Amino acid sequence: MKTDDRLASGVPHLLWVYGESLNRKLDAATWLETSNRLCELGWRVTLAAAAPTSHRRIGQVEVRYFPKPPVYLLRHVVFHLTLAWYLMHYWSDVDVILFHPASAFWLLPLFIFTSLIGSRRPWFVMDTRDLNPPGGTLKNRVRVQFYRLMHSLASYWTDGQTAITQRMADLVKIPPQKLWGVWPSGVNPQEFAPAQRRRRWPADGEPIHLVYVGVLLPERNLLPLSEAVEAANAEGMSFTLSLVGGGAERAKLEGFARGTGERVRVVPPVPHDEVVDWLAKAHVGVTSMFDADQAIFQASSPIKLFEYLAAGLPILAPHLACYGDVIGDGEFAIWVDYPDAAGILASLRQVWQMRDTLEGMGALAAGAAQAWTWTASAEKLKRALERGIRAHAQ
Repeated sequence: MKTDDRLASGVPHLLWVYGESLNRKLDAATWLETSNRLCELGWRVTLAAAAPTSHRRIGQVEVRYFPKPPVYLLRHVVFHLTLAWYLMHYWSDVDVILFHPASAFWLLPLFIFTSLIGSRRPWFVMDTRDLNPPGGTLKNRVRVQFYRLMHSLASYWTDGQTAITQRMADLVKIPPQKLWGVWPSGVNPQEFAPAQRRRRWPADGEPIHLVYVGVLLPERNLLPLSEAVEAANAEGMSFTLSLVGGGAERAKLEGFARGTGERVRVVPPVPHDEVVDWLAKAHVGVTSMFDADQAIFQASSPIKLFEYLAAGLPILAPHLACYGDVIGDGEFAIWVDYPDAAGILASLRQVWQMRDTLEGMGALAAGAAQAWTWTASAEKLKRALERGIRAHAQ
């Protein structure tokens, strides 16, 4: 069968290697929402995820679970070996294997094997959604170098690549002939619309509730954010801040929060379907306070920003291209000139002065979310996959 016949003769089958638990990840919507939208657009999708059970369906998507024991390195070996065993039995039924850099090393032997067989095989496509910042712990530095090696190898052995943005594709040096397409993050506006209906905006004298949902890492400048909130309260303003998530800086943030009288709270990670509850309690959504000097932070497509918008929240964000590309000239954002405590405090003063307009800003934000749906993202991924398949069939 010619490769392009896979598109013409039936429903193409995508095996998407996720490699994590779909129950615990804050960004699981990227896989769950996009894969279901792909099914609606005429594809069959199987997600390969990590969990102790066998398999089930989430919406229209079949989910295959593979074991991943909680032992560093061994967990990756076990997961990918059992995945490879599964693929050896079903690879003729799969048209595209979509995976991420963490799986590239482990899937290379399978690529070599299926190529040597000489018969019909799946297309191997690597997708890049994010990067680890340089520096930090030894473990992080090793991970950064590992991913750098994976991007270099992928330029040679994969059939194609996709990326979250063109900036990301440029940053990891995807060769133009290998780039099948880019597809950003998105949101399901209907999922977060209940937050708009349930929210009660602050009355005179009541605190403005800020919320951050995401990973708690030093480079996100959440400690300066917390310090700025306390400084604003010391000046007579009234703010509370909830930091929802886990990460390397959680303990330090918890230590700071203990001395704030619950004006700053650190909340453990919540399942994706509970994020809307936290957004309903908030009045302003806070993005990661990345430093604009780091190129990797400019290259993202911030899923949490889209969720804040869909929940009808005004946005507090630093001047980064990834945020500016979405917000543009929208009058629902308060910008932070520099993400240190002083810079964030200056922006909190603006939020406080604008507190009577927050509800109107939230309505504008909800309207802007309509341009960033998972359906639109899935359509871009579909076009990328089909364009790449047809190009290789020629």
